[in-house]
Amino acid sequence: MTNETQPISVDAPKKEVVYQVFTRLFGNTNATNKPWGTIEENGVGKFNDFSDKALQEIKGLGVTYIWYTGVPHHDVITDYTAYGISNDDPDVVKGRAGSPYAVKDYYNVNPDLAEDVSKRLEEFEALIERTHKNGLKLIIDIVPNHVARNYQSITNPEGVESFGAKDDTSKAYSVNNNFYYIPGEAFKVPVPENNYQPLGGQPNPLADGKFDENPAKWTGNGSRLAQPNFHDWYETVKINYGVSPDGHKDFPELPEGFENHDYKAHYQFWKDKTVPDSWVKFKDIALYWLEKGVDGFRYDMAEMVPVEFWSYMNSAIKMKNPEAFLLAEVYNPDLYRAYIHKGKMDYLYDKVQLYDTLKHIMQGHGKTDNIPPIQDYLSDIEHHMLHFLENHDEQRIASPEFAGDAQKAKPAMVLSATISTSPTLIYFGQEFGEPGAEDLGFGDPSRTSIFDYGSVPTLRRWVNDKQFDGGKSTPEELELRDFYKRLLNFTISSDALMGEYEELHTYNTHHTEHYGLKQFSFARWNANEKLIIVSNFDPYFGTEFDLKLPESVIQKWQLQAGDYNLKDQLYNDFETTLHVSDSSATARIPLKPLQSFILKLQ
Repeated sequence: MTNETQPISVDAPKKEVVYQVFTRLFGNTNATNKPWGTIEENGVGKFNDFSDKALQEIKGLGVTYIWYTGVPHHDVITDYTAYGISNDDPDVVKGRAGSPYAVKDYYNVNPDLAEDVSKRLEEFEALIERTHKNGLKLIIDIVPNHVARNYQSITNPEGVESFGAKDDTSKAYSVNNNFYYIPGEAFKVPVPENNYQPLGGQPNPLADGKFDENPAKWTGNGSRLAQPNFHDWYETVKINYGVSPDGHKDFPELPEGFENHDYKAHYQFWKDKTVPDSWVKFKDIALYWLEKGVDGFRYDMAEMVPVEFWSYMNSAIKMKNPEAFLLAEVYNPDLYRAYIHKGKMDYLYDKVQLYDTLKHIMQGHGKTDNIPPIQDYLSDIEHHMLHFLENHDEQRIASPEFAGDAQKAKPAMVLSATISTSPTLIYFGQEFGEPGAEDLGFGDPSRTSIFDYGSVPTLRRWVNDKQFDGGKSTPEELELRDFYKRLLNFTISSDALMGEYEELHTYNTHHTEHYGLKQFSFARWNANEKLIIVSNFDPYFGTEFDLKLPESVIQKWQLQAGDYNLKDQLYNDFETTLHVSDSSATARIPLKPLQSFILKLQ
């Protein structure tokens, strides 16, 4: 039996999928991967490696946005003085290729990524155009909480002052200083731990245990010591947003209830207000990149910056591009709603709730019973909570430290990508089961290093000498990529995944035999499409059970007594029957280990 439905509008929203790619690693086919290797030894990927063919393959994976990570010019050890760029000091740089979160010049791009360093900005502008031409949008990082210790923009637009250029360094704090200072004390390089040596001990004229900064500035993570701890973010300095050291806010605050107003009202609120200089500088940076065609930003450690600034910044961005994609790193659930409603963020990481819970389940010591309370807690903001299983901060799923097997991600990925209307993020190499095993220098194995030159073995095989065709991939890698491709393409085309949600798990744990704490099920639907999604997280044992729909779903779906066909949308090789009679509805579900079905009511 089928239900008659009305055709959906072509303008109806669909889910978004973000492909985070570490730009310098993507196209590098050099397999040397020497610890602390130079750019000549280990090689580096370029903007131009994102060819039309590469971009089409990424789009074909089911991707709608690319997050090009590591684009703004950050500290690097490679010598570019021939291009007017000062050398960076290894004593305050992490790795040889440098941290992308220690930005040195916000008005230009990482020179490592250009074929011709003198035309590096033009090469990125060409990549923006090429990305759009291939039907994709793109975001880049803005790191508002801190900048590189030696921030020095040499390419500012006319009239734009660099951070700190006009600071009164005799004061620990002044509202329009860009940095916080420690008057009377000079900066000292942290005392290293675990026999750490910059560049692994390789000689460099600047690696002398010293860095000239007098007076010392506060460190990026908020340390107020002239000699920060080795585990502090010592390569960066904290930005002052008009919050005094005792916590006083020297800027206007939003009126009570203003979080309920749209970005246009927020923009009007700030138009006639005097705000700290750092606010203006970062707003100008964002508008500069929007003007060049960037479609949005990922904001690093956004919760360390006052929410009022985000109202000011994001409302200005939305006035220029209402469709801009604004993603923020916020880890405190108590702050989620403030940063979404007051701060006008589009999306926040769902890290400490869904990601951490799924990680525990994949590792074998978590229960699927912990998932429904998360969705209940986030029900009013579920659309804003971006889902992921990997990113540059987290361990690779296939690493021994995480799950040791990329196959264990399959049920979690199905759940993560389909349980809500929020965007899905995958990290480059995740689709091949990359284990992140390389020791490239500063970065630790289990995470693909973001600090060093190198290449990613599973990705390198797929890149296949820039053919981007998987010609050297293993059968297992190609099978896993096919799974991701099927899943992600379904998510961006499905109507139901932008519709309603009801979990079936709790009802079935109480009413269904052979269904337990390693299975999870839920329903998604709208007027055009009705889905039942069921997963088995058990890596060793299959199960078979009669899945039951609660009466609430039967009523919402307006199911009449009779039989309905359910067909899997992932592999199209499984069908079952939903038997409906009076107030009951059941379907026989046989699940192999780590198997999932996305069952569509026919």
